[in-house]
Amino acid sequence: MSALPLIELRAVTKTYGQGATALQALKGVDLTIEAGDFVAIMGPSGSGKSTAMNMLGCLDTPTSGEYVFNGVHVETLSRDQRALLRRHYLGFVFQGFNLLARTSAQENVELPLLYRGEPTKKRHVAAQKALASVGLAGWEHHTPAELSGGQQQRVAIARALVTEPAVLLADEPTGNLDTQRSREIMELLWGLNVDHGITVLMVTHEADMAAYAKRIVHFVDGVVDSDTRNPHPAGTAHGGSVPTSMAATAAEPL
Repeated sequence: MSALPLIELRAVTKTYGQGATALQALKGVDLTIEAGDFVAIMGPSGSGKSTAMNMLGCLDTPTSGEYVFNGVHVETLSRDQRALLRRHYLGFVFQGFNLLARTSAQENVELPLLYRGEPTKKRHVAAQKALASVGLAGWEHHTPAELSGGQQQRVAIARALVTEPAVLLADEPTGNLDTQRSREIMELLWGLNVDHGITVLMVTHEADMAAYAKRIVHFVDGVVDSDTRNPHPAGTAHGGSVPTSMAATAAEPL
């Protein structure tokens, strides 16, 4: 494993607009994340947490400051280079699932590999493995309408995992789920992190979901207000079925 942190934000600012209408969403954020960490990002509406998550996911760039991912200065990359970094190192899970309605679970999971240009057989095998890893073996040919909310989110997680990312970014992953399904998804994320070394960054406004994280970073008014270690994370899942090959590859060079 590399001696360098996986992720560093150094004095990062983000300003939208200009002049009197300018909005400074981030005001000099410093944040370091080690490979294998599980970080919950919290804060009230307008605190900058979503802007920070977009920055970490290479969906946006700083107005000033540095974003270093595995030794690479992301703020110096072109749009295409950032897209390549996302494609090979990052997986995304959203509150709304974002599944194609008329497409099977397997086909939804295969999409990132299709964009990579992977051959059909390799896509099929990888998607089946990813779906099995989230407890959906046998559900490959069901469409989202034939799945519960919890199952749809598992498909979304499998889609994020199929590229074997170093980092899984989850934006309110339990926001559309009931309490039981939310706990199941959090146990799944916990198992991916603890048993298989995938770094998890999660935005949430729910304290009971943040309790699964090893670390809680709280944003207020565009700055990190607190950054604390959770000595007793709520997760209990171990020995999950995620293949060893899906462990984080953060030590590999970009």
